[in-house]
Amino acid sequence: MEPSVTGVVDDTRARSGRPRSTSRADLERIGFELFERKGFEETTIDDIAVAAGIGRRTFFRYFATKNDLVWGDFEGQLVRLRELLAAIAEDTPIMDGLRATIIEFNSFDRDTVPWHRRRMELILRVPALQADSALRYNAWRTIITEFVAERTGRISHDLEPRLIGNLALAASVASYELWLEDDTAELSELMDAAFRRLAAGF
Repeated sequence: MEPSVTGVVDDTRARSGRPRSTSRADLERIGFELFERKGFEETTIDDIAVAAGIGRRTFFRYFATKNDLVWGDFEGQLVRLRELLAAIAEDTPIMDGLRATIIEFNSFDRDTVPWHRRRMELILRVPALQADSALRYNAWRTIITEFVAERTGRISHDLEPRLIGNLALAASVASYELWLEDDTAELSELMDAAFRRLAAGF
């Protein structure tokens, strides 16, 4: 689902006025290259548009803000998460189903892993993205909470669905933090260990 990084942005070509094929993936790639070189806060939407050889108006056809570029197709990913959860067999224990589904949801082809690592480094480490991250995490957690409520015959405001939703988010974030700190770590193994620990209890 995630586009791969194919190389360094050719700013000279972009500024020469030659037309460049534009897509969400193109703008994400260009934006990430600029973030790496200049820093997230120092890079403006105008910088990205110039490097892509497009105008600001065209940029806003794809992303409403610079933050949205970092998150990519987040709404589409939430739809995918709901679909994966809905496909869990009714007789599967909740924590087993969540573990398998969240690992699958966070699985990427080998050639897209470096791209996804850069995305998550920005999301978890750039202060300017923290407030935005909280809102998106809440949307993700709500989906988990609603799934648990449905499978347990409770309402989403009850303790158990809400608790599991929060713990699932915490386990996922902790796994990502460890993954970003160790280039040799496998994200799927970290998530598997984290969710098995949750299922077993402390």
